[in-house]
Amino acid sequence: MMWAVHRHAPVYLSMTSFAESIFWPVPVDVMLAPMALAKPERAWRYAGLATLFSVMGAVLGYLLGYALWEPVVEPFINTMGYQDKMALAQQWFNDWGIWVIFIASFTPIPYKVFTVTAGLLHMVFLPFVLISLVGRGLRFFLVAGLMVWGGVRMERKLIQYIDLLGWVCIAAAVVAYLVFRR
Repeated sequence: MMWAVHRHAPVYLSMTSFAESIFWPVPVDVMLAPMALAKPERAWRYAGLATLFSVMGAVLGYLLGYALWEPVVEPFINTMGYQDKMALAQQWFNDWGIWVIFIASFTPIPYKVFTVTAGLLHMVFLPFVLISLVGRGLRFFLVAGLMVWGGVRMERKLIQYIDLLGWVCIAAAVVAYLVFRR
């Protein structure tokens, strides 16, 4: 909460959003929710910043996977122990296609793994960016909206149930995919 009310909080939020889409392990929501609570009149601006900088970070993650996999990304993946996550991400891309970007951008699944994998697999760039904008925007505007609407009580509930909500969204996406695939 201390960082959320700091005068440079929007800069910290932007930097966190950018880095989280590439390598940073801390979710943006941890900073966005308290900022939206502290200054509800700026909640939508904060959600917009988080979305914009998250997608900019995703573009860099994509470019790293696309152009610098072997010299830069692969050693980092090995150091962080993300080999299994990368293999799973590649499998999900094969199974789900572009929908995996939406799922990863909206849920607690590590989005960073999918931004880099999208570049590695040479996913078409414009759909990647558009789906990332939609997924990240929905997530961050939802968090900001819940904080404005529910206040401190909602923050406690969000922290308690965020993972469950994410997995429910994944299940809903899978069901929607199966229904619309036919």
